[in-house]
Amino acid sequence: MKRIALFPGSFDPFTKGHEDIVLRGLKLFDEIIIGIGHNANKQRYFPLEVMKTLIEKTFLAYPAVRVETYDGLTAIVARDRGARFLLRGLRNTTDFEYENGISQVNRSIYPDVETVFLITSPHLAPISSSIIRDLHRYHKNVDEFLPYRLSE
Repeated sequence: MKRIALFPGSFDPFTKGHEDIVLRGLKLFDEIIIGIGHNANKQRYFPLEVMKTLIEKTFLAYPAVRVETYDGLTAIVARDRGARFLLRGLRNTTDFEYENGISQVNRSIYPDVETVFLITSPHLAPISSSIIRDLHRYHKNVDEFLPYRLSE
């Protein structure tokens, strides 16, 4: 059976930390679906389709990675895509507390799903999408934190 993982998130924006989780995840899974979720309660900073295109370009050399957008419950999306794993990155204990609760709810919705947590590589741990958005909002170059260029 093919080991398919869904890596869900808003990815607003997708960072080098996210890229690191995907690349390391490829050692564990046959296929990774990067799922850009639509959250009706959040206003995106970077347009969804722009981010999808940038992420797709980032992984052009990796046929085992695909990018999709979705609306709805992550566990149901995983089930519908045949993904038995949810891939998540953890930077710190705050991330763990948040992700632990979500993983338990996802498992109650889709009992066959397992959440796999990868600890963020130490040099990437300080990077967060919210910090990058703030820097970008104030016209600071953020390309060093991203696996693609926004300044082009």
